[in-house]
Amino acid sequence: MRFFERQESARAQTLRLLWLFGLTVIGLVLAVNAALAVTWRLVSPGFSGYPAYFFTVNTALTLLFVLGGWWLETSTLHGGGEKLARRAGAREAWPDSRDAEHQFCNIVQELAIAASMKAPQAMVLPRVESINAFATGWDDDDAVVAVTQGALDSLSRDELMGLVAHEFSHLREGDTRLNMRLAGMVFGLEMIFNLGSSLCDADEDGHRSFLALPRFAIKACGSLGWLAGRALRAAVSRQREFLADARAVQFTRSRDGLGGVLRKVAGQQAAGIARAGSPHPAVQHMLLVDAAAESRWFASHPPLSERIRRIYGRPMSALSTDTADGAATRPDAIF
Repeated sequence: MRFFERQESARAQTLRLLWLFGLTVIGLVLAVNAALAVTWRLVSPGFSGYPAYFFTVNTALTLLFVLGGWWLETSTLHGGGEKLARRAGAREAWPDSRDAEHQFCNIVQELAIAASMKAPQAMVLPRVESINAFATGWDDDDAVVAVTQGALDSLSRDELMGLVAHEFSHLREGDTRLNMRLAGMVFGLEMIFNLGSSLCDADEDGHRSFLALPRFAIKACGSLGWLAGRALRAAVSRQREFLADARAVQFTRSRDGLGGVLRKVAGQQAAGIARAGSPHPAVQHMLLVDAAAESRWFASHPPLSERIRRIYGRPMSALSTDTADGAATRPDAIF
């Protein structure tokens, strides 16, 4: 795997998508102004012009909802990485009493030294049997790496190192902060849609006046902006997953580490284990693998088969989790 080329490609794609995100906000402002201008002409008999500061007020209110929604959403996420991890059902690792968790903590320390980072807090999701992990936190002092019990039980040391290295990449590249900020911006775009929806509600008799026209315009613009924001956020998330995969191979200098993890996840998905033991929805978008069924445009993770193909340069078969070394394969499942 040419991991440096993969990293540069993912970063370049992310930058393009972030520019598109900014253009989406600008486009929403212009669309709201245009829609309200048209409806004003339609509902104003003998139209002779727009009121003073018509477009200024429209722009200011639209940005107030978008940026205000972004601020409200992101301010609620400053509760700390550990708090979010505990909300998802994680607990701190117990290296003194459990061998697998002792190995996990050692790997976290080793990778922190290799990456010149402060070691994040190691946590475990004890009630999740599928292979998965996530990283969260706004900065180094707040960082957490959590793995599922299924990962501790099913992965070899090299594979567990590849898994943790993937999460280290998210922390090193600031992906958690980026994802939270984009989530806040999408929430702000959704507020425009919700505003239009609430204004379009019928009265007690089920009637709507002609004044509902501008409200429908706001709702239509808000819905397009919200959908575009969701799609762009998901596209950014997919590129960051490709970047984290390439960084994990760089950190470990082994494609079989993370590659083996993803192939075992493929085996679990084929057996129906991954969906049966999914972590809490609060961290769904942060996971190594998201088992939730989403459409292509709104999926936060790339297809598993594509990630495996990029790591190995060719399709690979899924691996069984019956043994920690993954010696058994599923010849009927090629990814």
